Amino acid sequence: MRILGISAYYHDSAAALVEDGEIIAAAQEERFTRKKHDADFPLHAIRYCLEEAGCDLDAIDQVAFYDKPFLKFERLLETYLTFAPRGFTSFRRAMPVWLKEKLFQKKLITEELQDEFHRNFDGEVKLLFAEHHQSHAASAFYPSPFQDAAVLTMDGVGEWTTTSLGFGSGNKLEIAKEIHFPHSIGLLYSAFTYYTGFRVNSGEYKVMGLAPYGEPKYAQTILDHLMDLKPDGSFRLNMDYFDYCTGLTMTNDKFADLFGGPARVSEERLTQREMDLAASVQAVVEETVLRLARSTAAESGQKNLCLAGGVALNCVANGKILRDGAFENIWIQPAAGDAGGALGAALAAYYWHGDKPRTVAGDGRDAMKGSYLGPEFKQDDIEKSLEGEGAVFHALEDAELFDKVADDLAGERAVGWFSGRMEFGPRALGGRSILGDPRSPKMQSTLNLKVKFRESFRPFAPSVLREHVGDWFELDADSPYMLLVDGVKEDKRRAMTDAEESLFGIEKLNVPRSEIPAVTHVDYSARIQTVHADTNPRYHNLISAFHAKTGCPVVVNTSFNVRGEPIVCTPQDAYRRFMRTNIETLVVGNCYMRKEEQPGGQQDVSADLQEFELD
Repeated sequence: MRILGISAYYHDSAAALVEDGEIIAAAQEERFTRKKHDADFPLHAIRYCLEEAGCDLDAIDQVAFYDKPFLKFERLLETYLTFAPRGFTSFRRAMPVWLKEKLFQKKLITEELQDEFHRNFDGEVKLLFAEHHQSHAASAFYPSPFQDAAVLTMDGVGEWTTTSLGFGSGNKLEIAKEIHFPHSIGLLYSAFTYYTGFRVNSGEYKVMGLAPYGEPKYAQTILDHLMDLKPDGSFRLNMDYFDYCTGLTMTNDKFADLFGGPARVSEERLTQREMDLAASVQAVVEETVLRLARSTAAESGQKNLCLAGGVALNCVANGKILRDGAFENIWIQPAAGDAGGALGAALAAYYWHGDKPRTVAGDGRDAMKGSYLGPEFKQDDIEKSLEGEGAVFHALEDAELFDKVADDLAGERAVGWFSGRMEFGPRALGGRSILGDPRSPKMQSTLNLKVKFRESFRPFAPSVLREHVGDWFELDADSPYMLLVDGVKEDKRRAMTDAEESLFGIEKLNVPRSEIPAVTHVDYSARIQTVHADTNPRYHNLISAFHAKTGCPVVVNTSFNVRGEPIVCTPQDAYRRFMRTNIETLVVGNCYMRKEEQPGGQQDVSADLQEFELD
C-alpha cells in the first residue's frame, strides 16, 4: 500500500511517500526550485518521491494532505469577526486568495496532479485531509523508536490548534488536549523574531542563537504583561500587545512601548537590547515547555516523549527537557516544521485511518533512516554533471578520499561535502554539509562571513562520533538530528581571563572557550549531532580519519548553502555554490576538487547572492 503525503500553500511545501508503513522518500520543494521556504504545490518533490518508489501516480492508493482548509478558513473568519472592525485591510487582502484558491483545495490538488502526471486522478476516492496537529503528532510518534509515548506538538497555528498533547500506543494515536489560537507559544516567539528585526517563519533560530549573548531582563515583563503561564504549562496571551490576528505585523505600538521603542529594522546593527529580548523570550519558552513536559509526565506516567511542530526545532529547550528528567527518553521529528506535516499526513493515513499494524525495531532505532530520504546520485551521473560544469576533479577511492579531506580539514580549509541521499528537514546531517576544523579559533567567523555570508554571531554545530560524544560533551545520548543542545565537557573548556569574563554581549564572540572553539557557543553549549556508523558510514569514516590525524573526533558541520538559499540538492548546485563562495575543497560523491585547480578560480558572488531574499 502506497500513500503520498503533501504539505503546501503556506510555507515549506513538501512531499513524502510511505509504502506498507516504510518511509521511502521525503523532500522539500525548495530544494528543487531553489526558492527558500517555497509554498507552491510540491510537484518536483512529488515527482522525486514517485521516482524513488519506482511507481507512477496510478500506483498510489491514497494522497494525504497535511491540514484541513475549511477549518482554517473558519478560524480566519471567526477571528476577523471577533476583532471587527479592526483588521479590515488584512481581511480584504486575504479573502480573494481564499475564495479563489485555498478554500477549494481538493479541486486544486486534484487538478495539479492530473495536469502534471496526465492521469485521471480520482480526488473523491483517494484524497484524505488530516488536521494540522494530527499530522505533526503522527510525524512524531509513528517513526519514533517507542511502542508507547506521550506526544507534544507546538507551533504557530494549524487550523485552530497551536499546542496539542496526545498519547500513542502501537498504531493508535489519540489527541487528548489542545490549546487554541490566538494563544500560541510559537507565535509569541515569532513576535519577538519580528520585533528583533528577523524574518518570521525563518529567523526564529537566529533568536535562539542570539539569546546566550544577552540576559533575560524582560522575562518577568513577558510573564506579567504578555502571557498568563499556569503551573501545568497551559497559557493564554494578552492580545492587547499583538497584531497578528488582524494586522499586517506581529506586534503593535503597545508592545513597542512596553519594551522601550520600535522594532529593529532588518539588517540594522544588533544592540544589547535585542540580545536581552532574545534571552528573555527564550527563557519563557523554555519554562513553558518544561512545565508542559512535567505535567504530561505526571499525568500519564509515560517515560517516553515525542516532539514535533516548529517549536520542537528549539534545540536548547529540547536539551533542557531531556536533562530535566521528567521523561527518560525523548525523540524529536527531524522535519518538525510544516514540511514534516507531509510525512505525518501519510503516516496518519496508513496507521490512523487505515488501522495497519505497527512494529518498532526494539533496539532504540527509529524509522527515519537518519532522515536521509532525499535524492542520491550515482558516481557516473555525478561525473557527467561536473564535466558539464567544466569542473576539474579527481575520482578517488574512499580511503584516499577520506585521508585527503581529513588533511584539508586539519589545514583549516572549508570543505563542501556532498554524499549519499539528501536530508529531509532543515538540518544538514552530513549529506549536504560544509565542514571545518572545530579546533580553529577563526573557523566560526570564516564560515559565517566568507562562506555563508551571514551574521557573525551565528553558532555552528559539532558532528561527533557517537562513541566519543560523552568524552567531549555533557550529553551522553543519541542526537542524530542535531536537535539537542548540551554543554562542552568541563575538561575540554578553556579557563578565561578576568578581562574576558568581563566582556558583555557580542564582545564575547571571538573569545576561544574550549579545545573546539568553532562549535562552542558563548555559554559553553553546542548543538550536537551524533554520527552513527550504521546510519551514515561515509560520514563516520571521514570523521574517523580526521580523529586519527588530530585526536579530535569532532568536525564543524553547517548546511551547504549561503544565507537565504535552500540547501544544495544536485551536483550542479554544489559546484556552483563552491565556485561562488570561499569554500576551498569540494567533494561530490567520490569526486575531489580544489578551488585553485578550477578554471577561472573563484567567481564573483555579489550578483549570485541577489537571487536569494535575506532570511
